[in-house]
Amino acid sequence: QVQLVESGGGLVQAGGSLRLSCAASGRSFSSYVMGWFRQAPGKEREFVAAITRSIGSTYYADSVKGRFTISRDNAKNTVYLQMNSLKPEDTAVYYCNAEVVRTSPLGSWGQGTQVTVSS
Repeated sequence: QVQLVESGGGLVQAGGSLRLSCAASGRSFSSYVMGWFRQAPGKEREFVAAITRSIGSTYYADSVKGRFTISRDNAKNTVYLQMNSLKPEDTAVYYCNAEVVRTSPLGSWGQGTQVTVSS
């Protein structure tokens, strides 16, 4: 089973930027379809972004399109989420997942990383 460790969260003012990282264990990282999800207090976990295996095609939730960028470094077994122009509504715990089908997470979760955007 893939082990995931998210990092890079923190407190930032609206309009600021953060870069999240998710380090994955396992020798087959390049075969994983990786994704980021988030869960705000009192809300369900929702899809944010995903990146495919080989070509590295990306897709995003409408709420983050144009502001967030997902990328991966297969040599480092790591997926990133660059978040720009942050808004208070982006405040949530962010999780990555190593088995994403369309916008649905099928794999296990890491511990998550808290992102707080102040207005």
